Amino acid sequence: MLTTVVGSYPSPPQEPQSLGSKISALMGNYDPYKSAVEYAVSKQIKAGVNIISTGQVRGDMVEIFARDITGMAWEEGTSKIKGKILPLTYSIGANDVKIALKIANNMSEEFKAGGAILFDGNFQEDVRGVKGIITGPTTLVLSSRMEGFYTLDKRDKAIMDLAQALKREAKYLENAGVAMIQFDEPFLSTGMANIKTAYRAIKIVQDGLKVPLSMHVCGDVSHVLGELLKFPVDIIDCEFAGIGKNLEILQNTDLKGKKIGFGCVDTKTERVESPEEILTLIKKGIELIGVENMIVDPDCGMRMLPSDVAYQKLKNMTEAVRWLS
Repeated sequence: MLTTVVGSYPSPPQEPQSLGSKISALMGNYDPYKSAVEYAVSKQIKAGVNIISTGQVRGDMVEIFARDITGMAWEEGTSKIKGKILPLTYSIGANDVKIALKIANNMSEEFKAGGAILFDGNFQEDVRGVKGIITGPTTLVLSSRMEGFYTLDKRDKAIMDLAQALKREAKYLENAGVAMIQFDEPFLSTGMANIKTAYRAIKIVQDGLKVPLSMHVCGDVSHVLGELLKFPVDIIDCEFAGIGKNLEILQNTDLKGKKIGFGCVDTKTERVESPEEILTLIKKGIELIGVENMIVDPDCGMRMLPSDVAYQKLKNMTEAVRWLS
């Protein structure tokens, strides 16, 4: 059974330590987040995760995109849309993917750029790779204050324009060598999003991509899972450890050919679940949808957890999967 992470990992930026790095900092060339990416990658690999992330170390899921996308801004801790949204001529996340792949390959030759996850519709359990992560257009717009160019009644237009911008980012990530791409759309479970608009936006972003695609929707999805399963992605990823109702709704659900990203570790608590506890939950999922339809990961990102807790949760998760094998 394939294991992955949702994205973020507790890994703070590092101040320059060596003489060389201090000189680089004086010249404006030092990247304090490079070591943070390296740390996040190394911990995920040591924990035994198949498809790792860069750790999303440069900010939260909205900030990372809002401060760079043309037409958006990140000011005083708030995302704002201040002008027409346009595609970037550079990638927001591709460089970190390349750093992650380099570190991963140095630690294990099994990590390959663009490693194929799916074969004849099934997961290859021995695949190792890096996941590219994009905060979805609907979540980015609904998380932002509208100022100037788009009025509140033009939110759908902003979402479509943002989808076009993120389509460019998705292609950058694919070209950088990701094994899969994940769209984060937590707002789709809140009742605040127009599901039809969100669908059209994801359809724009995914068009032309060749790598497998996942969409992560945290929260209670019991009322919306049927709609999510219609989205043009390969995997729908949800919380099952922290939200029992999500597990209940899987029973007798037509997956419409989709795989389920099965969150089996609660990321809202610092309590570390034992491998036995995690295995019990995974087996419940298998009973409902079959092992061939599952990919295992934590409920959500792990940014808010202490580093040792995040690592142990991942390690216990991968151990539970090994016991299953």
